[in-house]
Amino acid sequence: MASSKFLAPAVIVIVLLVVGAGAGLYFTSGPRSTTTSSSGGPNKVVQIVAGENFWGNLVSQLGGTHVHVVSIVSDPNADPHQYESSSANAQAVANANLVIVNGAGYDDWLLRLLSASSNPAQTVLNVQKLIGQPVATNPHFWYSPYYVNDTVKAMYNDLVTIDSGNAAYYKQQYATLNASLGVYNARIHKIAQQFSGAPVAATEDIFVYLANATKLSLVSPPEFMQAVAEGNDPPAQSIAQFQRLLQGGNSSVRVLIYNRQTLTPLTQQIKSLAAQNQIPTVGVTETVQPPDVSFQDWMNAQLIALQNALNAQALGK
Repeated sequence: MASSKFLAPAVIVIVLLVVGAGAGLYFTSGPRSTTTSSSGGPNKVVQIVAGENFWGNLVSQLGGTHVHVVSIVSDPNADPHQYESSSANAQAVANANLVIVNGAGYDDWLLRLLSASSNPAQTVLNVQKLIGQPVATNPHFWYSPYYVNDTVKAMYNDLVTIDSGNAAYYKQQYATLNASLGVYNARIHKIAQQFSGAPVAATEDIFVYLANATKLSLVSPPEFMQAVAEGNDPPAQSIAQFQRLLQGGNSSVRVLIYNRQTLTPLTQQIKSLAAQNQIPTVGVTETVQPPDVSFQDWMNAQLIALQNALNAQALGK
C-alpha cells in the first residue's frame, strides 16, 4: 500500500452519482437532507458512508436521488491502511443509515469509528464478511467481478430494507447498474478467452483477483507482491526471482502490472527492467481514478490497457 497518509481536508467528500448504462452514463450530485420516516417515501434520503470510493461509487449508482454518499478515502495518494480518521468522519459515521466497510484489515479505522458510534439502528455492510473471507486475506475485493456482483446485490437489499417505500426505484436502479457492469464483465470474459494461461507479473497482490477472473497466469513471487502491498521490503530471494522472470522476456512474462499509487524505488526498478526486456507495463490504481467517473468505466479502462498490452505482445509489437 502507499506510504503517504490521507491528507485531504476531512470535510464532506462529495461522490458524483452515476445513472444510466454503458455509454449513456451521466453524473448528478446527490441530495443532502433526509426525512424522519422509517419506512421511506418519495422524499427520503438514505445517509451512507463508504470507507473507500469504489464501494461508494457503486452504492451511489444504486441509490440515485434517494441517497447521499460520503466516501472517506478517494484521494489517489491515500493509503486506507494508514488513514487517520477525523471528528467529521466520526460524525458522518454516527449519523449514517448504512456504512460500507471493506474489511480484511484494509480499513480498520472505520471499524473503530463504528464501535465508537454505537448506533443500534444502523446497517453495516462488511464486504469481507459478506463474501466469507478470513481477516488475514488479500483485501482488494473490488478487483474481483464476482465479489463486486455479490456486494452490489447486498447493497441493493440493504437499501430496500432501510427505505422500503422506494423499493421499486431501487429495483430499477439495480437493473440499470447490472446492465452497465456487464460491459466490463464482458471484457474480462474476452480476455480470458483470448489469453488464458498467458504469463503476467504484478508488483503487488492488488491484481490477484483480476488475474484469476481473466485466467491469466500470475507468475510473480507471492512474497514480493504481498510485501509491497503491505509497505514492507520484499525478501531478497523474491526480488532476485522477479528479476530473473523479467530477464526471460516475453517467454516468461507477457505484461507487467503495477500499482500507480504505490511506486517505490524498487517497483520503479522492476518497471525499468521490464522495459529493458520489451515487456509492456500496465498501471492500475487503488481507488477510482479519476474520482468523477463510474466504477465500471474505471475498471473497463484498465482492462482495455491490459488487453492492448497483451495484443501487442501477441502481434510481436
